[in-house]
This record gives sequence, C-alpha cells and structure tokens, in this order.
Amino acid sequence: MNLLLAEDYLLQDYPEHITNTIRSGHSTCVRFNRTGDFLASGRVDGTVVIWDLETMGVARKLRGHSKNITSLSWSQCGRYLLSACQGWKAILWDLQDGSKYREVRFRAPVYGAELHPMHHHQFAAALFEEQPMLVDVTDPFEVRHILPSVEKRSDDGADTPTKEKHAKEDARHMTTAIVYTATGEHLLAGTTKGRLNIIDATTHEIIYSEKIAGGVITTLRLTESGKELLVNAQDRTIRTFKVPDLTSADLDPDTIQIPLEHKFQDLVNRLSWNHAAFSSTGEYVAASTFNNHELYIWERGHGSLVRMLEGPKEEQGVIEWHPHKPLLAACGLETGRINIWSVTSPQRWSALAPDFVEVEENVEYIEKEDEFDIHPHEEIQKRRLDAEDEDVDVLGNAEGGGAGGDVAPFRMPVLFNLGESDSEEEFVNVGLGTLRRKSPDDQDDGAPVGEGKPPAKKTVTQRTRTRKR
Repeated sequence: MNLLLAEDYLLQDYPEHITNTIRSGHSTCVRFNRTGDFLASGRVDGTVVIWDLETMGVARKLRGHSKNITSLSWSQCGRYLLSACQGWKAILWDLQDGSKYREVRFRAPVYGAELHPMHHHQFAAALFEEQPMLVDVTDPFEVRHILPSVEKRSDDGADTPTKEKHAKEDARHMTTAIVYTATGEHLLAGTTKGRLNIIDATTHEIIYSEKIAGGVITTLRLTESGKELLVNAQDRTIRTFKVPDLTSADLDPDTIQIPLEHKFQDLVNRLSWNHAAFSSTGEYVAASTFNNHELYIWERGHGSLVRMLEGPKEEQGVIEWHPHKPLLAACGLETGRINIWSVTSPQRWSALAPDFVEVEENVEYIEKEDEFDIHPHEEIQKRRLDAEDEDVDVLGNAEGGGAGGDVAPFRMPVLFNLGESDSEEEFVNVGLGTLRRKSPDDQDDGAPVGEGKPPAKKTVTQRTRTRKR
C-alpha cells in the first residue's frame, strides 16, 4: 500500500495496541525481511513459516529441520533465508522454489546464525559450548573458519601451570551472540563472560575486546545504519552503544572506543529481559520481559520509558520491530502465537479513489458542462474495450524502481497448493461438517483437510456397540 495514502507517518512512531494474532504451530522466533513484506517464523517442530503481512496468510512452509528453530536471517535481496536449529545444522533456503540451497552441519547446537549483509553465501554461527564459525558456501564444499572468543595471550615468559590455567579459562569462554557490521567487514560477538569482541572478517582475529556486561550476552542488534549497537545481557540491563567507523583506512585497533549511550532497566521490579530490538528509525528500544506479559518501549533521546504495551496474559519471547513501520511482532511462550502490535490508522475514504476528496462540511458543487452528458452505448462500449487492452502492472512499484536501483527486487512466487498455505487456525476438521477446537498437542503434519474422518468413524462404532448392548 502507498504510505502516503495510509498516512501512518503522521501518527506516532511506536505501536499502541495489539491489532492482530497469527498462528502456525508453536512459534519460537520471528524475523522481518529487509523490505518488511514478509515475516519468517520458526517453530518448535523445525518448520519455518513465511507470512505475507499484506494478507496475514502463510506464503510458504519450509521443512528440513527436526528440532527447535533458534534463529532466522534474511539476505539483502530477500530471496534467501538462513535458519538454524538445535539439531546441529543450518539451512540456507531459496525462496524462489522453497528448496534447500545449502545445508551445513555442525558439531553442536546453534545459538544463532547471521547472513553476510552483502553476500548470501557467507554466514557466521555461534555454537553451544564450541567456538563460533565463519562459513562460506560459495563452492560445492563449504569452507569453515573457526573464530576466537578470547584474545591471544602473551604467555611467552609464563610458567607451565600459568599457561594451563589460562588455557582452561579460555576453554570456558564461549560466544553466545554474533552479528555482522553494516559493511560486513567485521563481526561483533558477545560472550558468556559479558565481553564484546570485534573480529576482522578477513583475518579472523579479534581487534578489540572489552567487558561491557556483568552476565551472559544473549542478544546483539544493530540499527540499519550500523552506528548504534543494542546489547541484552543476563544482568537485567539493556545497553546501547555508539559503534565507531571500522572501515576507515587508518583504523588503529588500539584507539577503538565504543562509548556507552544508555542503560535501560527496571529498578523497581528488577525484571529480566527475554529479548530486545531497535525500532525502524533507531529512536526507540523495545524489550520483552521475563515472567511478565508486558512489552517495554524506551525513547533513546532521553532514555525514558514511553510505553508499556498490554497484550495477552502470557510471557512474550523473541520480539522484532518492522523495518519501516511502527509495528511489533512477538512470540508467546505458552501458546506459540505471534502477536502483532501496531498503530490503529483512521479510516480514509480518499484512499479508495485518487479523485475522492473528504470534506468536513457541505460545499456547493459546480458541475462541468459535459459531466453528465449521455453518450451513445457504442461509444461507451468502445472506451471500455480500449481500457481493457491496457497493460496494468499490479506487482511493480509506482516509481518503477526497486529497492536496489538497477537490480530488480525479488518477488515471492504465488503458491497455488492450498495445503502448503493454510494458516492453521484454532479449529480443525474432524468430519464432514464437524469442527473441533485444536488442542496444544495437535501438530501440523502437512495432512490435507478432511483426514480427520477416522476419529468420527470410531465414535460411530462405539455408539453402534452401545445400541447393540
């Protein structure tokens, strides 16, 4: 929809109320693509679901994992999607046909995996009780590079017990979150000791390391410009930092500084935070709370709390902000539903027709000279046929250009298989004209609607036996 017709930009920059709830199985994580047209969600059973935000329906289902999905990452063009799971593997999907483009197996469950912002053949993965890896799948056989979690120690003059002690300490130091910078030349990694490492993606060495939190770092997020960093740790504090320009030719690792901007915390209730995210403009920070159903929104300019969003009475997990709109999506931990908060737009009838004008009071209308003239039926029919011959582009942008200038944007193919595009509502079909409410134990196995007839026959058989008795 044209943003000028919607006039959402005239409203406030953060959501107010819950406006929609969608469900497909039990979702554990969500991620918007770069344009904000689709929302990817990962489920407990390993299925990845692509949602069309225009229709709030399922656009595609991707099946290849067998364990809980832990992270999702979109490519810059929107055609490729990287999913990682607790089943020790990551899959790069090609959304043109929904096939597996590449599959990479690791020796441990995956905390999270992030695609390179420019090249979809490269990604970085943080592993459970293993060192992080940088993977390149350009060639038929992937190339893996082990990334460090601690800086190299200068133990040249140390004795053997000291070296063994340092080796044991370094072995317990693991990376739990990792993201690329805006240019993809460096990696930002958070560790179990609360340290932030800046890793050169070319040399695979740490050029900067500093302790910034008092607990395990669970979430790292960058704004679209890549100049601000959001860090969520298990010390009940969310922090924002200023990221320096790491692409300068005269960069000296000894002079790198990442100043702290704000600390967001609840000093009264001492709440912990499940997940955090930047707003589309980077002016706000949103977070979901541990053992609480409210979402907190802070304003970065003054570091003040501006909104506490109410929703379903369940704890929210992963939270994501739309890249261009004041819209939030969060996963309920108990039901697995995806709850969406946004701004309620006022009705604008002028959006239905470009020549329609809204007026606050009655005005005198002066008709044109030939406005209501009666034309012959043959002329009206000829005009209608001429209008039908015009080619109308219903998929392209009004300006004619894509997000990448000369590069044509990727468009998700239309899925005609209704069995793959159902959204799995609250009710399931158990017989001819008979529905029942879906229980939490019911899982999506891809069976078409109508395969619930055997339970109905069993019920009929039991009734028949009762009558015979």
